[in-house]
Amino acid sequence: MWGLPAALPALPLELTVLYHSLLFSVGASDSAIKGEAEGIRQGLLRVIMTLMLFFLPWTYLDLGKAQCSQGENELLSLLQTWRVPAEEASLPLVQSAEDLKQILCTTAAFLQGLQELEAENFPTALSFLQQAAGGFCSKKALAQIYTCLGCCAQRMGKPQTALQHLKRALQVDFQCLPALSHAAAVYHELGEIDVELQALALLYEALEKKPLAAASSSPHFLMRTELLVHTPVLASLLHPHQPSEVKYLLAQRCLQDGRVADAVEHYLDLLTLLQEGLQQQVPLDGSSALPRIPEVFLEAASALEQAGRHQDAITMCEEVISRTTDLIPRMLVVEEELEQSECPSPGAGLAGGLLPQKKESLRCLAWRAAGYLHQGWASAMLGESKEALLCPPIYRCLSDLLRVQLYGPGVGPTENLLPEVDVLQKIRLLCLIGRGMQFLELGKHKEALLDFQHSLQVSPGNPAAASYLVQTLWKLNRKQEAAACWQKFSQSPPGEDGQQGRPFPLYLVSCLQQAVFPHGESLASTIRDYLETTDLGPSS
Repeated sequence: MWGLPAALPALPLELTVLYHSLLFSVGASDSAIKGEAEGIRQGLLRVIMTLMLFFLPWTYLDLGKAQCSQGENELLSLLQTWRVPAEEASLPLVQSAEDLKQILCTTAAFLQGLQELEAENFPTALSFLQQAAGGFCSKKALAQIYTCLGCCAQRMGKPQTALQHLKRALQVDFQCLPALSHAAAVYHELGEIDVELQALALLYEALEKKPLAAASSSPHFLMRTELLVHTPVLASLLHPHQPSEVKYLLAQRCLQDGRVADAVEHYLDLLTLLQEGLQQQVPLDGSSALPRIPEVFLEAASALEQAGRHQDAITMCEEVISRTTDLIPRMLVVEEELEQSECPSPGAGLAGGLLPQKKESLRCLAWRAAGYLHQGWASAMLGESKEALLCPPIYRCLSDLLRVQLYGPGVGPTENLLPEVDVLQKIRLLCLIGRGMQFLELGKHKEALLDFQHSLQVSPGNPAAASYLVQTLWKLNRKQEAAACWQKFSQSPPGEDGQQGRPFPLYLVSCLQQAVFPHGESLASTIRDYLETTDLGPSS
């Protein structure tokens, strides 16, 4: 039959046979249409093989009324003007022609809405998606449409409207977990941390449970909206989270909000998942909510430090150090070409091909150096040695950082460095400030002064390094220099304090907090009193 040209008299019977065979195949396999897609495609091709064969069976279709205005979807307009013949004039089918029309109209509006959403034409996308939501489809498809409406509203800067759509999606189909995931993201945007954590906890609980059979997908219909809509943008919006990703988001949000005890619990649960092999391989393209595994360990160590579990933090960092040691070359040369595009030009040769490997080496180096940095801070907090920050971890950290050599015109601390190099610079800054602080406590003021001076070379204008430098000069009885430095740094305009640009990674935030200068007001008062009693008073 497939080898013969499509004939109008036999076409209804041909399609009926195809319909029932596909229906039997789907029912027997008890799964969504996969291998049957080719049969459907061939059947549709038979119908539209000539324009005449498409229109003749539907003699009630009035093309004269199908006037499409500019910007309106022509397929949707065509479907809407289709006058379905009387039921008795058609063959008895499980899915009536009227149902098929309504489903096709809903599908066309859904597809057009997704297309406009991808093109960032949000008002138009909202209009088509609202039209699809009012159409005829299963509860599963309707929940997907409401989820897309919520994402569209969020991108339009209407978070409350987005939440209404996402809540509606969950009311329609409580198994639409992407709606819960997007709702958590909206609450995060609004700064409502309590509700965000509740949503993430519900999402994690739902993902842990075995999925229930979807009773709302109208299985007696062969043609359904959810089987006809498969686009990259929809797949992206409905991308399912892994349980480990949601557990990480819970841990991350708690750590960011200062809920240290909860953060520790979530991080330890997450590490258990990872060690049990329940987590899929983390993609390197940044599409996963879960960062690279060493960063998870370092964030867990940071949480443990803040919870006062310093020995556990040291052990956690040792895991990172041991796993990255063999991945780092003895010396890393970072040339200016590395700051250019990752796509090498023709003829670039091996230099361009080495770029991903060098970047990975830089990341491993940053992770290990951060592990040593955390171990140094944790050792200091344990108080086992007065010279804790002068112990091997800190020196190993600084030694690691010396492995990177930057080459190229204009390369310096104020340049736009690679993200990996920028992280290394931040680790170096914290390491120098921390060691300088310990030198101060030990009364080694000259050594402390050198560390704070080097800190300012790494990050010019950094508030902590500048304040400690002024304090050290004052302790060395170099009061005039201390006052001059204080005036210079206190009068610096915003944006020159060394904190602009890329933010600190989460796993370094605890070290950053410990490096904050605690006596700012007292030092400022002392310097002002000194300036008032000398000829170096402020010009103002």
